[in-house]
Order: sequence, then C-alpha cells, then structure tokens
Amino acid sequence: MSKIERSRKLLGVTANADLKELKTGYRNLMKDFHPDKFQDNEDEKKAAEEKSKKIIDAYHFLVSIAPETTEANLVQYEATINEAGILDFHYKDKIEVLTIEYSDGATYEYHGVPKSAYKNLCNAPSITRYARRHICKTYVYRSTSKLVAD
Repeated sequence: MSKIERSRKLLGVTANADLKELKTGYRNLMKDFHPDKFQDNEDEKKAAEEKSKKIIDAYHFLVSIAPETTEANLVQYEATINEAGILDFHYKDKIEVLTIEYSDGATYEYHGVPKSAYKNLCNAPSITRYARRHICKTYVYRSTSKLVAD
C-alpha cells in the first residue's frame, strides 16, 4: 500500500477529498487521539502521542499533494521543471518515490514511480529532458524544499 493510500485510509477520506474534507477528518481524529485526553494513563498517553504523530504526518502529506495545493503552486512548479536543471536524484525502491533536486533550489518528490521509469531516467542521454517528458507531469508530486530547510 502506498503512502497516499495509507494516509487516506488513516484519515478516512476518499481519493477525491478536498482540503476541507481533509481538515475535517484530521480534526475529528485529533479529538479522539489527542494526548491531553489521556493524562491519567501513561501507556494510553504514549499510544495517543504515536497515533497523533501519524495523523499529523498523514494530514500534512495529503494537503501537500491535494489538487488545490498543486494548483496554487503550479506557476512555480512549471518554472522549475522547464527552466532548472537536475542537480541530483534519489530513488526509494520499496516505496516507489523519486526525489529530484533542481538547480534553482527546489526539491520535489514523485510518488508511484516504477523502477523501470527510474532505470530509464538513469540511462537517458539527457536526464532533465527525460524527467520533463516522462516523470514531472505523469506522477503525483509534492515540494519538499521547505521540509529540507526546516
């Protein structure tokens, strides 16, 4: 199961969920699993802390790939993929995530990239051109530039 599917399942939202639905799912779960609710029992409090961390991570991840977020950042994304070169890239085979670092300082994760596409990228005469044509507009992506800087 991909990170996208796990996150949606955890928050109890569908693939078509908008930002409002994500926020509602997040808030409802946090009401049930907020560690402050379990002040009397240390074991339950620790379990709630772990669960709330997963809920927060899932929420932030889904917000970062939501169509509204993608739309709001489209101009910047288009400028990066069309004008910047690729400095480096990394692939996580087990989770099918390709991370690309661009020369303008931006970093993006592409989710659901099969190993065959990664191998083609590695063997392409022009990595940047291959990525523009076969990766950047094909797979779900999110900016991780802010995550790295924090």
